[in-house]
Amino acid sequence: MRKLTYYIAASLDGFIGHPETGDGAFFAEEFLTGDFPVFMIGEYGDTIPTASRKAVGIEGAPLTRFDTIIQGRKSYQVALDMGITSPYAHLRQYVASRSLTTSPDPDVEIISDGLVEKVRELKAEDGDLGIYLCGGGDLAGTLIEEIDELVIKTYPLLLGSGVPMATAGFALRFYELTSCRTFDNGAVVTTYRTKAR
Repeated sequence: MRKLTYYIAASLDGFIGHPETGDGAFFAEEFLTGDFPVFMIGEYGDTIPTASRKAVGIEGAPLTRFDTIIQGRKSYQVALDMGITSPYAHLRQYVASRSLTTSPDPDVEIISDGLVEKVRELKAEDGDLGIYLCGGGDLAGTLIEEIDELVIKTYPLLLGSGVPMATAGFALRFYELTSCRTFDNGAVVTTYRTKAR
């Protein structure tokens, strides 16, 4: 069974994006210093968009962690606004969207209905590489029961409001800490796996 990993950047108060635009890059870029980007490229290089992989020296590098990405419509729109229809060409790409009915690229499959079922199908495939969940709080909330691993890059700042990490409704969902690493820029990367109950 393959893992679905929610790999996300967040503020100390648990927000992942601007309250109006949903964009989170405005605060993440501030912390791309010291040993932190080296870690991200080395450990999570598969999550770097294809166009940026060349810039960081890993163009054509073999995949080590993920071979599939599921992203939300808003995350995908960031690439579309830059004229990029296949932002993660090195991965199998799925976009969860009810508003986008046809894909602008043959390498990107739109999932309009049956998202949870599609994720279960992808997780049931054979293979050692996992599935990267890249999206906003609504997408994570929809798939909360399917998420096997959380990798949270926590940046040392408060936003006060914004897009929450997951909008799943109140429930006690327990996770086990499997690793925690601190960096000289103040960022902390914590990894949790879903705790069986």
